[in-house]
Amino acid sequence: MRAIGFYSNQPATSQEALVDIDLPMPVAMGRDLLVEIKAVSVNPVDTKVRRNQAPPAGEARVPGYDAAGVVKAVGSDVTLFKPGDEVFYAGAVNRPGTNAEYHLVDERIVGLKPKRLSFAEAAALPLTAITAYEALFHRIKVQEPVPGAKHAILITGGAGGVGSIAIQLAKALTDLTVIATASRPETVDWAKSLGADHVIDHSKPLGSEYAALGIGAPGFIFSVTHSSQHRLAMAEIIAPAGRICLIDDFPEGFDILAFKPKSVSLHWEMMFCRPVFQTPDMIEQHRLLTHVADLIDAGRIRTTLDTVLGPITAENLRKAHQIIESNRARGKIVLEGFPA
Repeated sequence: MRAIGFYSNQPATSQEALVDIDLPMPVAMGRDLLVEIKAVSVNPVDTKVRRNQAPPAGEARVPGYDAAGVVKAVGSDVTLFKPGDEVFYAGAVNRPGTNAEYHLVDERIVGLKPKRLSFAEAAALPLTAITAYEALFHRIKVQEPVPGAKHAILITGGAGGVGSIAIQLAKALTDLTVIATASRPETVDWAKSLGADHVIDHSKPLGSEYAALGIGAPGFIFSVTHSSQHRLAMAEIIAPAGRICLIDDFPEGFDILAFKPKSVSLHWEMMFCRPVFQTPDMIEQHRLLTHVADLIDAGRIRTTLDTVLGPITAENLRKAHQIIESNRARGKIVLEGFPA
């Protein structure tokens, strides 16, 4: 089968960063589904794996952690799906990725594709939807108000992939006031179109930007990006006993002492945790993707697809990685179908 992978860690501009390869057809066993890939989207984790995780010498690693496709075969222990089902999912970072014609994935982290979406529109959603849903409802538990705080959430990077779906989930499933951050006219408009009640500029001092709203200290912050840059501002903004969820990386470390005076709790969200560690509640990802699909089909939220770059090829994936690494992407970038 055709796939796209890499043999060594290269910059996205290199012709060797991602290359077209041929691999044996996988076989579904146990709780795995064999999915024929129809569309994939590209996330920051794809670029991190390409840059930092070299495969064994002479072997290729296939990245890609978002997909929509059709179930072609099922393992002997599968109970949730059957051949012919249209599905969407985000896979697991410790298994081969979705940048291939066929892909194996555990049924417990898969959902039926929203009926009203195309494969391209559906492929934009899984990884970011899982991240946002788990962050909001499983980590900082926005359904449980912080006493005395404004029932509000600040979401940084509101126009990115995670921010775009987090805004929508917060508006669709809670009565929170949603404040997003963005810094360009087009990203401000995007965040507002997704339902943000207020949008503030994260290129300016975030503390004063938030204070200018005059709405009171929020109980929750979902810090999607540049958390180190906004660390002290978040400590200033958050209400006493508030809850903050982080998802980005801190090679330089992250000093949490500023959050102690307000007894703020910090939570990590890593959407690959459940499938990588095979946690007892791993099926929660199937359930939440089912919920997201229901919300889509009911017209309560929408896809975050912004751009379809073309078919699934090494050249197009390199372009997508370059856009992601520019930190100027809006919504999600998708590739659809393999060349005839």
